[in-house]
Amino acid sequence: MKSIFRGRHFITLDDYAREEIDIMLEVSLDLKKKFAMGVPTPYLQYQTIFLMFFEQSTRTRNSMEAGISQLGGHANYLDTSGMQIAHGESAKDTAIVLSRYGQAIACRYCDWGIGNKYLKEMARWSTVPVMNLQCDLYHPFQGLADLMTMKEKIGDLKGVKVSIIWAYAESRKKPISVPLSQVLLFPRYGMDVVLAHPKGYELPDWVIEKARANAARHGGTVTVTNNEAEAYEGAHIVIPKNWGNWVTDQSTSVIDDHLVANKSWICTEEKMATAGKEVMYMHALPADRGNEVVDSVIDGPHSIVYDEAENCLHTAKAVMTLLMGGWGQKLPL
Repeated sequence: MKSIFRGRHFITLDDYAREEIDIMLEVSLDLKKKFAMGVPTPYLQYQTIFLMFFEQSTRTRNSMEAGISQLGGHANYLDTSGMQIAHGESAKDTAIVLSRYGQAIACRYCDWGIGNKYLKEMARWSTVPVMNLQCDLYHPFQGLADLMTMKEKIGDLKGVKVSIIWAYAESRKKPISVPLSQVLLFPRYGMDVVLAHPKGYELPDWVIEKARANAARHGGTVTVTNNEAEAYEGAHIVIPKNWGNWVTDQSTSVIDDHLVANKSWICTEEKMATAGKEVMYMHALPADRGNEVVDSVIDGPHSIVYDEAENCLHTAKAVMTLLMGGWGQKLPL
């Protein structure tokens, strides 16, 4: 197939064909090799990307800033509390103006029921690519980095059991965007996906329906269970991570009786021992140590969280290279 990348938005990986995601991974690996060898990659010289953040960030912000710099361009970090957005400026006006100043806009906005709609409104009016740095529904950059990491470690992912497991956390009510992106993406590579969570932490029905359709098309499976042990048993990869009960509970309160009742959902060495012998532990970070996972697991021999975090740099560079400089026609000015 002939793919056109230049000028496209990056709101969700669902907008890209499997073959296009494969190209993103190939470019990511090429950029990673060049980075390791110190080979310059000035593919986006003099280009500017605006990074808008409604929330805090460590890996996403710095992978984008370092990435565009290594590609020869420049990032403008924008704390939205210091923009006219704080005074009510519309997504339309912000997008039109910023797209006249540079070559791309990236935004993180995770507020439930608001973030994805805001990004899509920006994409409607922007004349340059709009990239999703995480919203209430999707985290495409994280999903791509996770996929790259698994392919590096395993190779062909068909038939690999990957378990996306809810975990206890008290720090904040985390978005559903990471597990949601994973459960949609992994079946497209023929993986046997297990989604495990206590009752009350379900992902939206449309997500499970779409994930199962992806599995049927690509030879994978999707199992949803409330049994944590079932998810660990024989798994090749485990991803224990907290997410909030956003679907049925619109409260912003972090700790409640239902959360505390599931405090036992923590990744321990005992649970890891029931998985495959070479099981790998992944987490998008930051992990709530002592709540989501014990130190001996995240710091232990099965953990690949830092490789996963590193790959955020290379996948970010690949997406920017393809969308800001790749083959094809730009969006109409």
